[in-house]
Amino acid sequence: MSNRIEKINKKPRTVKRPVRILWITFAIVMGLFIALVIAINNGLVGYMPSLAELENPQSAVSSDVLAGDGTLLGRYYVLDRSNSKYTDISPSLVNALVATEDARFYEHAGIDPFATIAIPIYMAIHKKRGSSTITQQLAKNLFPRQSQSFFMLPIMKLKEWVLAVKLERNLTKNEIITLYLNTVPFGDNVYGIKNASLTFYNKTPDKVSIDEAASLVGMLKGNTIYNPRSHPKKAKERRNVVLEQMYKYNYITQAQLEELKEKETPLDYHKIDYHDGIAPYFRQVVEAQVKLALKDLKKPDGTPYDIYKDGLKIWTTLDVRMQRYAEEAMQEHLTELQKTFLAQSGYRDGSIWAKGSAIQNILTSSIKSSDRYQMYRTQDMSETRAMAQMRVPIKMRVFAWNKGHYKDTTMSPIDSIKYMKVFLQSGFMAMDPATGEVKAWVGGIDHNYFQFDHVNINTKRQVGSTIKPILYTFAIDNGFSPCGNVSTAAQSFPNMDHLYNADKEADYAEQVTMKVALAKSINNAALYVLKQVGIDGFVDFAHKCGIVSRMDKYPSVALGVSDISLFEMIGA
Repeated sequence: MSNRIEKINKKPRTVKRPVRILWITFAIVMGLFIALVIAINNGLVGYMPSLAELENPQSAVSSDVLAGDGTLLGRYYVLDRSNSKYTDISPSLVNALVATEDARFYEHAGIDPFATIAIPIYMAIHKKRGSSTITQQLAKNLFPRQSQSFFMLPIMKLKEWVLAVKLERNLTKNEIITLYLNTVPFGDNVYGIKNASLTFYNKTPDKVSIDEAASLVGMLKGNTIYNPRSHPKKAKERRNVVLEQMYKYNYITQAQLEELKEKETPLDYHKIDYHDGIAPYFRQVVEAQVKLALKDLKKPDGTPYDIYKDGLKIWTTLDVRMQRYAEEAMQEHLTELQKTFLAQSGYRDGSIWAKGSAIQNILTSSIKSSDRYQMYRTQDMSETRAMAQMRVPIKMRVFAWNKGHYKDTTMSPIDSIKYMKVFLQSGFMAMDPATGEVKAWVGGIDHNYFQFDHVNINTKRQVGSTIKPILYTFAIDNGFSPCGNVSTAAQSFPNMDHLYNADKEADYAEQVTMKVALAKSINNAALYVLKQVGIDGFVDFAHKCGIVSRMDKYPSVALGVSDISLFEMIGA
């Protein structure tokens, strides 16, 4: 019996064939998986960032343009993004993010095994649940998926896992949190926590309250549907979900939860875009000047600077207080002047647009160059039909001299062109005469509707009597005295048969002092002074003062018939 047992024990155990196949298959799959991970890590399956890129990840950062006192005037960007340091971010923001997006953030090494294993379970019960950690989401933000193909999705997901682990190995938890908050998109095309907190609450990230932090983090689940500006009710509901998560993970007390859930979180919205904000015409000029300056500059790595991506700080000489006064002064002056202008008969009754008039040709040209007319023509409409469509009333928003600088109305596109054409325009500039620093620049009445800059050096208008101070300065520079007498009679000039009498209606004494002639802007006196100093000499002097525009050498140059920009005149 014992021998039989011994023989049985010595009989070799055989593994069943199906089990052996299963183990071989498992080994092959694991081998292939490990080989795939190694290939991904070494960049053999698509691009893999280098160690240097992981330690110093770069993302497009908007450039700030600043006033002389550091006030933010605006930004230049492809994506409206700016960076913050970890110490500049409120702990409430960090707590809200961790509690909502990745409760085990401080415990895992880039991949949360519990959340990953739970994916099939949630799929089986048809419950949608994200399993990506904050680190994985950061990897996706910094290095977006190169392919959206369904078949490539597992590879892309695996690549994000590898990146997440590498980020965890090369960065601290605080650095990962900071990078994530700096790269994530919020509502209204705003990127990064600094821009988001400034845009929605007019606060830097270190000063946001718990409920504001919850609202901002809540937006990350859907930056359109949970945008507190456009969807306040849904945003509040999402904010309360974040607050409940913060309570669940002991970041706030139950008393705080109950109090904050009932509280309103008022917005203090300040979105800076291309048109809005202070000094938009000035910012447009600065943008062009900076791009010109950057052409000859290189970054330490030899690549060129990009004003829209490299997070530059652009300091200007603009004085914010003077700029606001300038904008207010223009509005106050133009609103009154506009009433006087429209009171004229041709504008009051609309007869200026009558057929056959010179202005009718201007109107027709404006209609045919408008975007709407061009759109109709590209739709294979005939000219007659396109013009008929331009007469059909539609809802639109147009400029108006009111608090918001707009009104919603219904009118035909042609009537809207007539309406917008009659607004008076103006330019305003203030400059420090000792340094040439620009302190205020108002290029027009509203950058949203009228983007033509009336200060720009390329915008030239007849300057009229503002040329006379330059003429009188040249005269004093050549020995004339402000107290000396000048003639107010009609003037003749050598080699010219015409007698110039520019003050036919005026009743002046034959002789007045130069200072009186300038104060009263007497035209014949200016012609007399010009005759004494010489036309050639005056034009040369004006150019030495900084005027680069053409000035024809005729007597009328003393009366300001030359087309010169406001920019040149202020400089002169």
